[in-house]
Amino acid sequence: MKERKKELIDQYKVHGKDTGSAEVQIAILSERISLLADHFKSHKKDFHSRRGLLSLVGRRRRLLNYLKKKDIKKYEEIINKLHLRK
Repeated sequence: MKERKKELIDQYKVHGKDTGSAEVQIAILSERISLLADHFKSHKKDFHSRRGLLSLVGRRRRLLNYLKKKDIKKYEEIINKLHLRK
């Protein structure tokens, strides 16, 4: 997971030392959400982890709303890169 997180940071960073911008956080959360979604395919009754998943989805939603208000072009760019909307 550490290597994948570094790859995501390198791919979505805004400047050289960026590790916490909204774009990077959204990418990391999306990765964690997809991993948990795969987990639920085999563990349907894991309700405690499902609560954590809903928390992650809400956090990503808030970051996306922030990015949409701040810079609509970056918002659309990250939506397209991560394939979040259709």
